Amino acid sequence: SRRCGLAAGRSYSGGGAYPSVSLTCPLPGVPKAVFAAAEGRERFETRVTVLENGLRVASQNKFGQFCTVGILVNSGSRHEAKYLSGISHFLEKLAFSSTAQFGSKDEILLTLEKHGGICDCQASRDTIMYAVSADARGLDTVVNLLADVTLQPRLSDEEIEMTRMAIRFELEDLNMRPDPEPLLTEMIHAAAFRDNTVGLNRFCPVENTEKINRDVLHSYLSSYYTPDRMVLAGVGIEHEHLVECARKYLLGVQPVWGSGQGRPVDKSVAQYTGGIIKVEKDMSDVSLGPTPIPELTHIMIGLESCSFLEDDFIPFAVLNMMMGGGGSFSAGGPGKGMFTWLYLNVLNRHHWMYNATSYHHSYEDTGLLCIHASADPKQVREMVEIITREFILMAGAVGEVELERAKTQLKSMLMMNLESRPVIFEDVGRQVLATNTRKLPHELCALISQVKPTDIKRVVTKMLHKKPAVAALGDLTDLPTYEHIQAALSSKDGRLPRLYRLFR
Repeated sequence: SRRCGLAAGRSYSGGGAYPSVSLTCPLPGVPKAVFAAAEGRERFETRVTVLENGLRVASQNKFGQFCTVGILVNSGSRHEAKYLSGISHFLEKLAFSSTAQFGSKDEILLTLEKHGGICDCQASRDTIMYAVSADARGLDTVVNLLADVTLQPRLSDEEIEMTRMAIRFELEDLNMRPDPEPLLTEMIHAAAFRDNTVGLNRFCPVENTEKINRDVLHSYLSSYYTPDRMVLAGVGIEHEHLVECARKYLLGVQPVWGSGQGRPVDKSVAQYTGGIIKVEKDMSDVSLGPTPIPELTHIMIGLESCSFLEDDFIPFAVLNMMMGGGGSFSAGGPGKGMFTWLYLNVLNRHHWMYNATSYHHSYEDTGLLCIHASADPKQVREMVEIITREFILMAGAVGEVELERAKTQLKSMLMMNLESRPVIFEDVGRQVLATNTRKLPHELCALISQVKPTDIKRVVTKMLHKKPAVAALGDLTDLPTYEHIQAALSSKDGRLPRLYRLFR
């Protein structure tokens, strides 16, 4: 019998298949392939337009059906010096509630659902961000919604009361959760920048929950929610379309709080003070269940770094990646950082330490590089000694291999994060809000590649001249005094015998 078509040349046992089809020549009658090209527009991929009222519109094309669009406001807990602390926390919780056009949060969610959309609001120390991800065909509806949520919130008594309850619950949860990292982050900022700018509390104090009402919120909004302090950012849409929507819904709009001038905007520059904040707390029962987390004492030590607008920001980012670290139970797969200094020098050598992680917080006018460590309360003194030693050893010789590894890991993490559309949106919005422009990923990678061992040593030496900031949580019976920690970090030679004498 004779077989035709595809089956004629098929082999099921490893023999030759399709003997008459060449793998090196084009198939006859098939059109020539046309491949997509960037057409040299890469450097123009982030476009910025400033409207007549000062609002900046920034966008980046990213192919796909969905887009992420949002409004970022230069407003956060650092701007609450003249107001009640906790306003930004309230605004974050009240976001996407009822507005002039939408009667309730459910109505907003149903409107977004028609375009496959979701919404979110996040407040930080220096920025509050309202964002929506939805089908790009619903851009007009999305920008209309964002404008209404930002400039026309109703802030009803019922919504404010619900927010009070939500904040009280969150504060209780913050003090009960096994992971104390958010609490320690607040404490280290308060110690580093005592009573000013980024040192102000990001969470609303319990005593202020009853004091914050619609009048207080309107007073704050009239000062900080102005077009010149806002950026409308979008990823996955045409720039002209976004500008058209911005003109339609954000140009000449009268906010619900009126056009009167509020209090003068706080333009204070961050003042690094250093210092220590201690919270004695019983950590023996922070987790429930048959295998509870052991009782630990948590220490965070930090030093002032630099602003993200300075040239030294990139060397500090490489240094933070080089320090790395993590938890003692981390599996440490590819890219996890098993060759970072805190793994090699701390976690691998001291089995009793549960955690040693480096963090770098950077703002428009300052920064903070810190190390968080956890151990049994009886070994707090030795843990602090080890962490201060790591700060001093940063100023030592930096090997080319470990530096190149850290730079490669930083570039890899940067590019991997920027594969996510919401991350690109936040990057575009934050950079344009701070600098009116955006450094593209390949520009940042080029700057990372230029970092030399001398750059690392220079920024560390500069950092070690400052007083330390210390946050301590748990059983602090054996915690060394702040003077001892400061003296250890001021050691110029970093020799261990001197450190041991200081702590003994």
